[in-house]
Amino acid sequence: MTKKAAAIVVGVVLGGSAVFADISASEAKRLNEAATVLTELRAIPEKGIPEDTWNRAACVAVIPGVKKAAFMIGGEFGKGVMSCRSGQTWSAPIFLELEKGSAGFQIGAEQIDLVLLMMNRTGVDKLLGDKINLGADASAAEILAYSRAKGAFAGIDVSGGVLRPDKDANAGAYGASTTSRDVLFANSVKAPAAAQAFLRTLREETRATTGRKN
Repeated sequence: MTKKAAAIVVGVVLGGSAVFADISASEAKRLNEAATVLTELRAIPEKGIPEDTWNRAACVAVIPGVKKAAFMIGGEFGKGVMSCRSGQTWSAPIFLELEKGSAGFQIGAEQIDLVLLMMNRTGVDKLLGDKINLGADASAAEILAYSRAKGAFAGIDVSGGVLRPDKDANAGAYGASTTSRDVLFANSVKAPAAAQAFLRTLREETRATTGRKN
């Protein structure tokens, strides 16, 4: 093999592996916190999310640590992750941003964890197209929202919120040429190592609820 050909091969290999590079510390922290939310959700006997609802969800988004103070200043106030289901397996996660919430989020706590269940592809397709308005679009898309404050999960009104892909974080994790749709549905995108705890918790909850149902 000539030096030029070898260089091309090396370039292809490196280029292909770039989308699997380590993600930033802030994105790793986001994934770890989302995994913790799900782990703690599973540990609550009356978690407020019915098992049949969980089992029907097409995708699960977790936005940990939404702070009440952010509502007073406006703008972006929450960052999270989302994975979509294929049978009992889950896709590599995409990163999300949540903006402009309503008073429905302010349930007397300084900070809440938010879990969104997307029950069908309508909401997912709307989100991946650009964004989804968690009010006007949520009903048609069957997006169910649960929050945790003071240890308990309960339903919550997310009217006025806007959920969109975090394009910079997704490009950093998977490469600029990989779309969020590829990550969630192509079944060929490798999840970052930092996502393993989050995905493992999703798999464990899926197995647990399926087992209890059977």
